[in-house]
Amino acid sequence: MSDTAQPWLTVVGIGDGGLDSLSSEALDALRAAHTIFGGERHLAMLDDFDAQQIAWERPFGDSMVALQACAGSPTVVLATGDPMWFGVGATLTRHVDPAEMRVLPAPSAFQLAAASLCWPLADCQCLTVHGRPLEAVARHLAPGARLLIYSEDGGSPQKLARLLTGRGYGPSRMIVCEHLGGTRERIRATVAADFDLEGIADLNTVAVECLPGRAAEPRPLVPGLADDAFVHDGKMTKRVLRGLAIAALQPLPGHLLWDVGAGSGSISVEWLRTAPGMAAIAIEPVEARLAMIRENAEALGVPELRILAGTAPAAFADLPAPDAVFIGGGLTDGVFDAAWAALKPGGRMVAHAVTLESEVILLDLHARLGGELMRIQVDRAEKVGPYRGFRPAMPVIHWHVTKSERA
Repeated sequence: MSDTAQPWLTVVGIGDGGLDSLSSEALDALRAAHTIFGGERHLAMLDDFDAQQIAWERPFGDSMVALQACAGSPTVVLATGDPMWFGVGATLTRHVDPAEMRVLPAPSAFQLAAASLCWPLADCQCLTVHGRPLEAVARHLAPGARLLIYSEDGGSPQKLARLLTGRGYGPSRMIVCEHLGGTRERIRATVAADFDLEGIADLNTVAVECLPGRAAEPRPLVPGLADDAFVHDGKMTKRVLRGLAIAALQPLPGHLLWDVGAGSGSISVEWLRTAPGMAAIAIEPVEARLAMIRENAEALGVPELRILAGTAPAAFADLPAPDAVFIGGGLTDGVFDAAWAALKPGGRMVAHAVTLESEVILLDLHARLGGELMRIQVDRAEKVGPYRGFRPAMPVIHWHVTKSERA
């Protein structure tokens, strides 16, 4: 951030009430601007302003060149509601020095919806499907949860109703809030399984009170989902070992995981579910498993999972450096050395071995690099004729280590 930078860009949040809802500070910024950027809906609200008006291009990133060309000249960006809450403001901070910006927010759609419904906003999960996969909502479905969802367009509420019904939450109450804060405000309620609303405006926010039906299978966000939560062909890290692996990988917001030899993708899927802002790359050479990984990611609400078809270590080329790496198999052929070299200092490495050959490799790595090495065998109670007995699964060698900050 420059010590001498001065704000030339003002990001003005505007509600459905238009110019009448703006503060005097926001109106002064519009009157002083040489250029005003915004969506067509926002620019249509302007009348007697002399500034050049530029509508956003598609894709949105193409507009950044024109915006940056205005540097040093009074410029305004019009945005819906609070620009820093799922709005354009977050994108602009990646292209403009924050010291050269000021943000004048209006009430967000989430605030307006919560106020209209008398829902404590702190108790709601605020989400958006505007420009983002609808399936991401699935991870937040839970009995009694209250969701506020900013829509892509007028078709989003019905799509959300289908998702809720398909996940067993058909009895959930849905409240569609259109043009909040404006003269065309309308609030209508329905039930997901019997969604019957028509003529929904593109500018809408959906409130959902999650109510599970008999077919619902609530999925906790803590690691260790049941194995049958995943589609797989047997190549997966089972529940007990998966919970241990995720704990050892120590997921932190914003961190990136490489899931090497991902199989069903169970490790990377659970990693992404642990906290907001996570990232993961599932690396898998078997084509048939790639579709399984995608299906699991979408069903469990993490469609952002990046799936990479390829064989390690060649697949590592050009990937961003990871904060954590999980190797579930295939420790030979230089896989570990390449992953270890790419791992950031302070990063966590977890590897599992089930074969004698891989076990020898982990014994050697533990001797050289330290960490914690465990041999784990799980016995499960199963039917033995008319009785029950414990049947042992194959033992697994678990090793985890943190890379030195000096590496």
